[in-house]
Amino acid sequence: MPDPIDYAQLVAAIGDAIVIADAQGAITLWNPAAERMFGYSQAEALGQSLDLIIPERLRARHWQGYDKTMATGTTRYGSELLKVPAIDKDGKTMSIAFTVALLKDASGAVTGIVAVIRDETARFQEERALKKRVAELERQVGEQA
Repeated sequence: MPDPIDYAQLVAAIGDAIVIADAQGAITLWNPAAERMFGYSQAEALGQSLDLIIPERLRARHWQGYDKTMATGTTRYGSELLKVPAIDKDGKTMSIAFTVALLKDASGAVTGIVAVIRDETARFQEERALKKRVAELERQVGEQA
Protein backbone atom coordinates (compact mmCIF):
# COMPACT_ATOMS: atom_id res chain seq x y z
CA MET A 1 0.00 0.00 0.00
CA PRO A 2 1.45 3.43 -0.89
CA ASP A 3 2.35 5.92 1.82
CA PRO A 4 -0.41 8.42 2.65
CA ILE A 5 -0.08 11.75 0.91
CA ASP A 6 1.55 14.47 2.99
CA TYR A 7 -0.77 17.36 2.09
CA ALA A 8 1.20 19.93 4.09
CA GLN A 9 4.32 19.02 2.10
CA LEU A 10 2.36 19.26 -1.16
CA VAL A 11 0.98 22.72 -0.32
CA ALA A 12 4.45 23.91 0.71
CA ALA A 13 6.20 22.52 -2.37
CA ILE A 14 3.77 23.52 -5.13
CA GLY A 15 4.85 26.41 -7.36
CA ASP A 16 1.48 28.18 -7.43
CA ALA A 17 0.27 30.30 -4.54
CA ILE A 18 -2.36 28.59 -2.42
CA VAL A 19 -4.42 30.87 -0.25
CA ILE A 20 -7.30 29.74 1.96
CA ALA A 21 -9.68 32.22 3.56
CA ASP A 22 -12.53 31.60 5.99
CA ALA A 23 -16.14 32.60 5.36
CA GLN A 24 -15.41 36.17 6.51
CA GLY A 25 -12.40 36.51 4.18
CA ALA A 26 -9.63 36.14 6.78
CA ILE A 27 -6.56 34.30 5.48
CA THR A 28 -6.08 30.92 7.17
CA LEU A 29 -3.44 29.37 4.87
CA TRP A 30 -0.64 31.11 2.98
CA ASN A 31 1.91 28.85 1.32
CA PRO A 32 5.56 29.68 0.45
CA ALA A 33 4.61 30.44 -3.18
CA ALA A 34 2.14 33.07 -1.89
CA GLU A 35 4.98 34.55 0.17
CA ARG A 36 7.18 34.80 -2.94
CA MET A 37 4.37 36.12 -5.13
CA PHE A 38 2.91 38.77 -2.85
CA GLY A 39 5.87 39.55 -0.55
CA TYR A 40 4.09 38.93 2.75
CA SER A 41 5.43 36.25 5.08
CA GLN A 42 3.03 33.65 6.36
CA ALA A 43 3.07 35.34 9.78
CA GLU A 44 2.14 38.69 8.19
CA ALA A 45 -0.70 37.22 6.09
CA LEU A 46 -2.42 34.77 8.45
CA GLY A 47 -5.50 36.27 10.05
CA GLN A 48 -5.49 39.27 7.70
CA SER A 49 -8.30 40.13 5.30
CA LEU A 50 -7.95 39.26 1.62
CA ASP A 51 -7.87 43.06 1.17
CA LEU A 52 -4.13 42.52 1.69
CA ILE A 53 -3.83 41.62 -2.02
CA ILE A 54 -6.96 43.23 -3.52
CA PRO A 55 -6.53 46.68 -5.08
CA GLU A 56 -8.68 49.20 -3.22
CA ARG A 57 -10.77 50.09 -6.30
CA LEU A 58 -11.84 46.44 -6.66
CA ARG A 59 -12.63 45.63 -3.04
CA ALA A 60 -16.35 46.50 -3.06
CA ARG A 61 -16.97 44.30 -6.11
CA HIS A 62 -14.83 41.50 -4.67
CA TRP A 63 -16.70 41.44 -1.36
CA GLN A 64 -20.07 41.54 -3.11
CA GLY A 65 -19.14 38.37 -4.98
CA TYR A 66 -17.44 36.77 -1.99
CA ASP A 67 -20.42 37.30 0.31
CA LYS A 68 -22.80 35.98 -2.36
CA THR A 69 -20.62 32.88 -2.79
CA MET A 70 -20.53 32.26 0.97
CA ALA A 71 -24.32 32.67 1.20
CA THR A 72 -25.25 30.55 -1.83
CA GLY A 73 -22.49 27.96 -1.71
CA THR A 74 -21.89 28.32 -5.44
CA THR A 75 -19.21 29.94 -7.55
CA ARG A 76 -18.64 30.04 -11.27
CA TYR A 77 -14.88 30.21 -10.76
CA GLY A 78 -14.32 26.61 -9.73
CA SER A 79 -13.35 25.60 -13.24
CA GLU A 80 -13.26 28.99 -14.96
CA LEU A 81 -9.92 30.80 -14.78
CA LEU A 82 -10.38 34.24 -13.26
CA LYS A 83 -7.88 36.92 -14.31
CA VAL A 84 -7.75 40.04 -12.15
CA PRO A 85 -5.34 42.68 -10.87
CA ALA A 86 -3.79 42.22 -7.44
CA ILE A 87 -1.27 44.11 -5.34
CA ASP A 88 1.87 42.97 -3.60
CA LYS A 89 3.36 44.09 -0.29
CA ASP A 90 5.05 47.07 -1.95
CA GLY A 91 1.73 48.20 -3.44
CA LYS A 92 2.84 47.22 -6.95
CA THR A 93 0.02 46.12 -9.25
CA MET A 94 0.27 42.64 -10.70
CA SER A 95 -1.90 40.45 -12.91
CA ILE A 96 -2.99 37.13 -11.43
CA ALA A 97 -4.99 34.18 -12.73
CA PHE A 98 -6.68 31.75 -10.35
CA THR A 99 -9.33 29.13 -9.76
CA VAL A 100 -11.20 28.62 -6.52
CA ALA A 101 -12.84 25.78 -4.63
CA LEU A 102 -15.33 26.08 -1.82
CA LEU A 103 -14.55 24.40 1.49
CA LYS A 104 -17.54 22.93 3.34
CA ASP A 105 -18.17 21.38 6.72
CA ALA A 106 -19.80 17.97 7.29
CA SER A 107 -23.29 19.49 6.94
CA GLY A 108 -22.41 21.09 3.59
CA ALA A 109 -22.21 24.68 4.87
CA VAL A 110 -19.48 26.76 3.21
CA THR A 111 -16.67 27.45 5.67
CA GLY A 112 -14.20 29.12 3.34
CA ILE A 113 -12.54 29.19 -0.02
CA VAL A 114 -9.23 28.05 -1.45
CA ALA A 115 -7.61 29.85 -4.37
CA VAL A 116 -4.79 28.47 -6.50
CA ILE A 117 -3.05 31.54 -7.94
CA ARG A 118 -0.47 32.14 -10.65
CA ASP A 119 1.34 35.41 -11.36
CA GLU A 120 0.54 36.32 -14.97
CA THR A 121 2.08 39.83 -14.91
CA ALA A 122 4.86 39.17 -17.43
CA ARG A 123 2.56 37.30 -19.82
CA PHE A 124 -0.10 40.01 -19.54
CA GLN A 125 2.44 42.73 -20.33
CA GLU A 126 3.78 40.76 -23.32
CA GLU A 127 0.25 40.22 -24.62
CA ARG A 128 -0.58 43.92 -24.24
CA ALA A 129 2.63 44.94 -26.07
CA LEU A 130 1.87 42.47 -28.86
CA LYS A 131 -1.69 43.80 -29.28
CA LYS A 132 -0.33 47.35 -29.42
CA ARG A 133 2.20 46.33 -32.10
CA VAL A 134 -0.51 44.58 -34.17
CA ALA A 135 -2.68 47.72 -33.95
CA GLU A 136 0.26 49.85 -35.11
CA LEU A 137 0.95 47.53 -38.06
CA GLU A 138 -2.74 47.49 -39.03
CA ARG A 139 -2.76 51.29 -38.94
CA GLN A 140 0.35 51.43 -41.16
CA VAL A 141 -1.17 48.98 -43.66
CA GLY A 142 -4.37 51.05 -43.71
CA GLU A 143 -2.39 54.21 -44.47
CA GLN A 144 -0.58 52.49 -47.37
CA ALA A 145 -3.78 51.22 -48.96
